[in-house]
Amino acid sequence: MGQGENSRELILDTLLLIDRDGEYSHIALKQVLDKYQYLDKKERAFITRVVNGTLERMIELDHIIHSFSKVKVNKMKPVIRMILRSGVYQIKYMDAVPDSAVCNESVKLAGKRGFTGLKGFVNGVLRNVSRNLARVEYPSREKDPEGYLSIRYSLPAWLAAQWISEYGLEKAEEIGEGFFAERPLCVRCNTSRISREELAERLRREGVEVTPDEEVPCALWLQGYDHVAGLPEFREGLFYVQDLSSMRAVLWADSKEGDQVLDVCAAPGGKAIHVAEMLRGTGMVEARDLTDYKIGLLEENIRRAGLANIRAVKWDATLPDPEKEEKMDIVLADLPCSGLGVLGKKPDLRYKMTPEKEEELARLQQKILSVVQAYVKPGGTLVYSTCTIHRAENEENTRWFLENHPKFRLRKERQLLPGADRGDGFYIAVMEKERHG
Repeated sequence: MGQGENSRELILDTLLLIDRDGEYSHIALKQVLDKYQYLDKKERAFITRVVNGTLERMIELDHIIHSFSKVKVNKMKPVIRMILRSGVYQIKYMDAVPDSAVCNESVKLAGKRGFTGLKGFVNGVLRNVSRNLARVEYPSREKDPEGYLSIRYSLPAWLAAQWISEYGLEKAEEIGEGFFAERPLCVRCNTSRISREELAERLRREGVEVTPDEEVPCALWLQGYDHVAGLPEFREGLFYVQDLSSMRAVLWADSKEGDQVLDVCAAPGGKAIHVAEMLRGTGMVEARDLTDYKIGLLEENIRRAGLANIRAVKWDATLPDPEKEEKMDIVLADLPCSGLGVLGKKPDLRYKMTPEKEEELARLQQKILSVVQAYVKPGGTLVYSTCTIHRAENEENTRWFLENHPKFRLRKERQLLPGADRGDGFYIAVMEKERHG
């Protein structure tokens, strides 16, 4: 199958599933790639690039479309809207695809989807964009920094304002660029089963480009693979797909053999399995989450890792568990958050989040922290982490927690930022509970 009608139909269906039907981008894309595993590597890469690129640049793409169309994007039929958005993305950001091919295939797709009467409209807008792209005007960085940031980095206006307020324009631009940067896949070697060097060698024999991380001793960066779940080493549980920032949260917990560990919001299980590996068959890790679906994910990943010192338990983290009070050496609290640190992997989150939802999540984090702190032994460790860069959910919540729970002191805190740090935008606070007497 070439990069023609069929692949563009899959792209359109995936984008509609996300934009119109509300599915999360990483789930929708995985469903399509899993279903069409027979597609060649180049084709799968093309589908992934256009879907993710269209989503991450959508506000800018709409700005460009509005420069050439009297009909505003939100007034268009969802199918036409997505055909134009993905077409403009290919024209502006994919030099390998000729503009004429983008226009022709987009027009064909409109007809194929029952919009024969709008083929001329699609053709006219895309050809106009192709001829006049360099003339599109953008908001001024100096006179309208929020408008500039919003269009250049496809951020809702409220989020652009928030980043400028919290980080300043220059740092906000660096964060925005960081999300657009293409990165290799980060994985964690299951060192209880294989050394990092042996795993790297096996993957290289599979044709994968492998780079060991210089800072985190269990991390590898992978490129040049086709389908990660298709690699024998993945199926054997020799590595786990996990971001570098997430690994740091476990490493900073400083576990020791024999520890009792509770991960209160564990699915899909990366941190819980990581710490279980570090315990080298000793102690016990209890990985909790809220739903049967999430427990299923945990159990599947625990089975693949082949570890005996970890179990999955269904539990609502907002509900106290008296049996666990002061029993845990380490409590991992990687809590529900706005997800604004992972926009590079889940670009649609920027359109799903609102300031009201952020406030609601910050309050939920406070509620969970207030419950789970009781499980930490005197002298034990509480690790609070999120995959966001929003200060109210991170540093401000840590200050709130320490003020309201004076038995804890802050041992280590770091806000990791895309562009400035390797890995996702991520926040980690390691807090220690005072010993009795």
